[in-house]
Amino acid sequence: MKRSTFLILSIAGVYGAVLHAAAWSVNNFLMTGPKAYLTYSSSVAAGAHSGMEECKFQFGWERWNCPESALQLSTHNRLRSATRETSFVHAISSAGVMYTLTRNCSLGDFESCGCDDSRNGRVGGRGWVWGGCSDNVEFGERISKLFVDALETGHDTRALINLHNNEVGRLAVKATMKRACKCHGVSGSCSIQTCWLQLAEFREIGNYLKIKYDQAHKLEMDKRRMRAGNSADSRGATAETFHHVHATELVFLEDSPDYCTRNASLGHHGTEGRECLQTGKNLSQWEKRSCRRLCTECGLRVEERRTEVVASCNCKFHWCCTVRCEQCRQLVAKHFCSRRDTAAAAAPNHIRRRNRGHKR
Repeated sequence: MKRSTFLILSIAGVYGAVLHAAAWSVNNFLMTGPKAYLTYSSSVAAGAHSGMEECKFQFGWERWNCPESALQLSTHNRLRSATRETSFVHAISSAGVMYTLTRNCSLGDFESCGCDDSRNGRVGGRGWVWGGCSDNVEFGERISKLFVDALETGHDTRALINLHNNEVGRLAVKATMKRACKCHGVSGSCSIQTCWLQLAEFREIGNYLKIKYDQAHKLEMDKRRMRAGNSADSRGATAETFHHVHATELVFLEDSPDYCTRNASLGHHGTEGRECLQTGKNLSQWEKRSCRRLCTECGLRVEERRTEVVASCNCKFHWCCTVRCEQCRQLVAKHFCSRRDTAAAAAPNHIRRRNRGHKR
């Protein structure tokens, strides 16, 4: 992303950044932590960035494609939205921060952090014991909370929903951890194994949270009691609702808007001009249906554009030791969502059906 919000800020400039009060961005992460924890600011920024990059990947062929405005979780009336999509943004960003802090800890980037050896020496299962250098997710979780959760200063329903979804992201990091083992024994017999826990690939965490997004639960709140603001009655209604929510379940409060159409005030760009997929190798069924989902079902047409692509080809190895390639040009067909012809769109349905039959 070519946004200044994703630059890893120097420690000296963190507290001098000028921020908008309603913005929920990487800069906010860096502003929330105590000064004693500014040494982690680069990891926090990188983690939030990786979270949003994963969000873009997971929603690349959907109507809402995790635009950069997703970091600005505020609406036109300055009340942050609490849709299914923003629940994912909170979870994946929180997971990204925790993941990066944990990984950098394991790489020895922080003097105050090391391996998690709290279980070393215990019998983990039949034929193996805990040992080695487990990734210190407890450290990553603790520091990420200081930065990410500090953004929620209120006690209203939206703040509690955001805090809950932040925790879902952190639990996802733990839930996807893998056990790695090393064999011991005479002549490689592997009579016993020493095992430790390590982080999964971040893509796996993204896949995990995407499933949680699809299964997200809408909270049904008592609107009359909610209007009480931060009163005891409002907090009581919220507590009753969250009592039935599972810790690993994403929750949201509001239905998603129509992402087909552009809404500048809400930061939605619509699907006009978006690329979709019709042909290609190894496409999933979801990707193959992207043109219908993004274009046709949104009242747009699919437009084919041929683009010239320059790529290396006919590469040859020359002794010793270089590889020389030619530059080949190739016309590639790409498909985009375009507005329908005005005259055709205004024509009665039976005329449009007849015209389509004639073209076939």
